[in-house]
Amino acid sequence: MHILLVASAFNSLTQRAHAELRDRGHTVAVELALPGRSLPEAVRRHAPQLILAPMLKTAIPREVWSAHTCLVVHPGPVGDRGPSSLDWAIHEGADQWGVTVLQADEEMDAGDVWASVPCRLPPVSKSDLYRGEVADAALSAVMLAVERFATGTYVPRSQAGQSRKFNQADQADQGGQGAARPEDTHPRIRPYLDQSVRRIDWAEDSTRTVVRKLRAADSQPGVLDVLLGGEWYLHGGHPESVLRGHPGELLATRAGAICRATEDGAVWIPELRPRRGPGQPPTFKLPAVQALGDRLPPLREHTVPLFPDARHPTWTDIRYREEGNAGFLSFSFPGGAMSTAQCRRLLDAYRDACTRPTSVLVLGGERDFFSNGIHLNVIEAADDPGAESWANINAIDDLVEAVLTTTDRLVVSAVAGNAAAGGVMLALAADEVWCRSGAVLNPHYRLMGLYGSEYWTYTLPRRVGPAAAERLMREALPVSSASARRMGLVDRVMECGPHEFAAEVGGLAARLATLPGTASRITAKKRELDRRESVTPPAAFRERELARMRLTFLDPDAPYHALRRAFVRKERPLCTPSHLSLAAVAQSGRIPSEAHITGTALRGVPPRPDGWYEEG
Repeated sequence: MHILLVASAFNSLTQRAHAELRDRGHTVAVELALPGRSLPEAVRRHAPQLILAPMLKTAIPREVWSAHTCLVVHPGPVGDRGPSSLDWAIHEGADQWGVTVLQADEEMDAGDVWASVPCRLPPVSKSDLYRGEVADAALSAVMLAVERFATGTYVPRSQAGQSRKFNQADQADQGGQGAARPEDTHPRIRPYLDQSVRRIDWAEDSTRTVVRKLRAADSQPGVLDVLLGGEWYLHGGHPESVLRGHPGELLATRAGAICRATEDGAVWIPELRPRRGPGQPPTFKLPAVQALGDRLPPLREHTVPLFPDARHPTWTDIRYREEGNAGFLSFSFPGGAMSTAQCRRLLDAYRDACTRPTSVLVLGGERDFFSNGIHLNVIEAADDPGAESWANINAIDDLVEAVLTTTDRLVVSAVAGNAAAGGVMLALAADEVWCRSGAVLNPHYRLMGLYGSEYWTYTLPRRVGPAAAERLMREALPVSSASARRMGLVDRVMECGPHEFAAEVGGLAARLATLPGTASRITAKKRELDRRESVTPPAAFRERELARMRLTFLDPDAPYHALRRAFVRKERPLCTPSHLSLAAVAQSGRIPSEAHITGTALRGVPPRPDGWYEEG
């Protein structure tokens, strides 16, 4: 079937739908719903059999939905309506939710229902849920709806007066697991969740309430607050169990985050974004300490040891634990981006982990992003973005080199969630790559105007072969975990939910450490590295990559700088990037030209990179 994805942005959910629909043999093109662009004209050009909107913030025109079946993904159960569905669910402390695929109609979120799948809402941030449990439910619902449409006989159920009947029928479709109760399915129209509701009262709100408000606003729009004489959007929130102070007081810093006292405890806030002033350019998130700059009074850097004290739970972006002969170095950086400082701290932790008497070392987070490579926001904020780009790429290259040259143990990359660019290449530096089934990989750099580094010219062709490596780089399309497994990009796909991934990885790694063949594999690692050093040392690949990267970073007219600014400030493209509208053609074997990938074919306007906007 030829399917057209219509979306406000090529965000994480749209990417996953794109990749998984292609896995099932559909041809898929994308059209972004942009101001000043005619969606009816684009639909006529694509002539799709089905239109699917995984993340759409505007209404589909009557001219389109009256002529085509248009299925819209709504991140809420049947009967839930409004633009802030998931925000409200987290804000109100819901632990059960759902995703509905409904047909576009005159009224937003009120069309006939094609599928609905329940999901749980564990206590994590909105963006984590959106890429995790909600995305899993959304893809299940999308595939069910597409299958039903393909039969040509399925009749979607009206929401008007039939919500109880629908819920019972769809519960049977989904095995009857965790569906909402019938009495919860009556239409509920809720307004946009604005800052008047999100506002934190530091003198009255408990830590639990503050964390819930922060999680419901991550990563967009953040919680607007006043701090040190300025207005800021707070992004991210994690409870602190030991530090205490006067409500609203800043208590300490850690790894770029600030700790702020609540009525009964404290929270860690990793990132801040200044409120945009009249006539000023869009602002962007930065590590809180960096964002505050000279405003920040002297505070203690409250560090956490590599082995945190389990009796006093607290937030840290890097932690380590052991199970028998297996070590687990976990890291979780906001948005998956890794600044120069974060790369260096992770490298230090990696080296410390390598001093431990383990035979297997697992590298990766327990949920959500693995890594998206260098930190473009921090680079954009630097006095010299070119110099900071150079420092950042060298710092992540140092980390990749350490993984590649580890010969006294097996290293496993545990990819719990999405990864892109240098983050994918970091994962490939390990001996084995284990990936959660819901993860999406973007193993390319060209949409940011970069050649790439992180030893990709060494590791990627070894994994998938030179032809496939070239195709991945040129097509610049998202890859599902299933496709990644088939092409050899990853070694194992874990069929589990986000909440079960860490336990699944832990059990497998502990068993791997006890296998009789593990010792011989470690011995063989060193022999193989010695052999490769004698032919073409890995350092030579890095040197060639960095020579090209350096030319880009130092050239103020290189497309990278304009692309980076657009990415960081979330600027909308003027039109749909050609590599997305041509995706259906590319699937048939015709690879887009370099001009289409770099953006020179778009009247001088480069496309935005994948995932420039992560929320639904």
